[in-house]
Amino acid sequence: MKSFFVVVVLMITLNGCTKVKPWQKGNLAKSHMSMDPDPLESRSLRHTYQSKEGSFGGYGVGGGGCGCN
Repeated sequence: MKSFFVVVVLMITLNGCTKVKPWQKGNLAKSHMSMDPDPLESRSLRHTYQSKEGSFGGYGVGGGGCGCN
């Protein structure tokens, strides 16, 4: 029974894995699919933020506040 459950979970998990065909990669490269769809606007907003705060950087994912990254 336990092995049946493991097989079912593996089948469901591996079903989501697929290879992207070369002709499908163009759909993933569209600008609206990126995390930052308008880099010029983002750069302008970062510049404004840096000017107001007097600081630079800190736009990535940070740690938990305990000093760990």
